[in-house]
This record gives sequence, structure tokens and C-alpha cells, in this order.
Amino acid sequence: MYSFQKVEGKTYTSSEKDLLHSIEKSYELYHLLMVLMIDVADFASSRIDQAKQKQIPTQEDLNPNTRFIENTILDQLRNNDGFNKFLSRCPLSWIQNPEIVRNLYLLILDTDLYCEYMSAVDSSYNNDKKLIERIYLDLVMNYEDLYLNLEEQSIFWINDVDFVIKMIVKTFKKFSADNPQGGLLLPMLKEKDDLAYSKKLLRTTIKNEKEYLELIKAAANNWDLERIAVTDSLILQLAISEAIEFKSIPSKVTINEYIEISKIYSTQKSSQFINGMLDNIFTRLKAEGKIVKTGRGLIGEV
Repeated sequence: MYSFQKVEGKTYTSSEKDLLHSIEKSYELYHLLMVLMIDVADFASSRIDQAKQKQIPTQEDLNPNTRFIENTILDQLRNNDGFNKFLSRCPLSWIQNPEIVRNLYLLILDTDLYCEYMSAVDSSYNNDKKLIERIYLDLVMNYEDLYLNLEEQSIFWINDVDFVIKMIVKTFKKFSADNPQGGLLLPMLKEKDDLAYSKKLLRTTIKNEKEYLELIKAAANNWDLERIAVTDSLILQLAISEAIEFKSIPSKVTINEYIEISKIYSTQKSSQFINGMLDNIFTRLKAEGKIVKTGRGLIGEV
């Protein structure tokens, strides 16, 4: 929506193509960030091999702790059919960015979590899983150089990193020790109707922009629309469109989702503004019969 309004010559068709491309790129990022952890483990393995080749290797060089490079979660990922099929269609690698892999490995080495994991008396599947999950949530999610690198690679990636990392952790949580492949990776779309939802939401928001802006203006007590942040205006328009067009989605769900979106894309105070505006607008639209919800538990929604 922002691109449609701000980029000269944008049409609905080109905006829809951008939307679909963005979804595909997010799924690509999901796999790329999993490849990253495998490449880190491979880098660690190469360091062990190099240490063994020293002219005068130490006992530690000759008898290294291989717990990290043999992490069961990473082995399952390497053997995962879905993961490998995607990579065969869309080859992904960090070979062109060795500094990202190396520096992440050094960050991992410097954590108490890693030291405790490597020095534990016994190894376990749960400990393997916990380590990988915490690396993603504590280190990868806060790895500034990674964000800069991804932004250079694709403008579609930078805003999706945190979300994709959470999806990766969700994937690993469902892995089980008795499955050589760990388990199923997440599909690009949770439901087959999700793509149709996205297209319809985009189309109806573009089509009804003037009507939605009038609703926003009225709810803001005729406050000058130019004084409302562009992202706040777009978030409100999308939320109004969803509330009117998608009769099975509860109004409260719509409000809560767009409040969360505002926390990511807009100003610090936007969430309160979005909440108040949508509550006002939805109350009016319900009274006018323009928001009507149907389905179990939705009839008579207040």
C-alpha cells in the first residue's frame, strides 16, 4: 500500500505482483536463515580440521569437542526432504558472505549458553534443540551485520527477519528425536485461502481509499489528514477494509492485529491512536450495518 501511494506509475496489477513476490521472498528468507546455521556449523568443523593440521597440535586440537558440529537438530535439517527440495529449486548459500558466518560463530563462542552446552556431562536432544533455538532468538535476531547484509541483498527481507526467525524456532520446536528429518517445515502459506485473502485485502483497500479516508477524517474529528502519519493512515485503511470485507474475522481480532502491525511499522504512540480510531470507526460502521460478522460465535458481535 505504501509503495502504491508513493511510487509513481504504480498500478493495482504491479502492486499485486510486488505482494506475491514479497511473500515468496519471505519464504526464501526462512530457508536462507536456516542455511546460515548449517554454514556456521560447517565453519566450526573446518576450524577443527585446520587445528588438527598444525605442525604441533595440542591434545585439544587432536581430540576436539564436536558436540556443536554434531548437533542433532542441524543433522535433521541437513537430511530434511522439504528443506533440500527447496534448495534444489532455489540454491541458497552464505558462501559470498563468509564474514557473516565467521562473526556469528565468534558471537556464539562467547556466550555462556554455548560454554554450558559444550561442557555438559551428558548430551541430549533437548539440549541440542535449546541451543539452536536460543542462538536464533538471542544472537541471530540481534545480529546487526546480518540485517545490513540482508537489506543489501533484498529490500523485501529487512522487515521480515524477526518474524522469520520466530517461524524457524517454531519449526524446530515441532522437531522430534525419533524422526531422522526432524519434522515438516512450515509451508509458504498456512491455509490455501491466505493468498486470496491477501489479494482481496489489497484490492479493496486501493479501490475504496477515498471512502476510508473520509471515515478516518470523521473519526479524527475532522483533524487534517495530512497531520496523520502516512503509515497510520494506511494501517487504518487496511483494518477498515478487513473489517468490512471479511465477515468471518472478529472485529477485535482485526483491531489487535493492526495494533501489533503499528508497533512494527509506525511511531511509538501509534498503537494507542490506532486502537482508539478503529474502535470509533467500527462502532459507526456496525451501527450503519456495514460491518456484519457471520459464523459460529460471531453473530451479534459487540
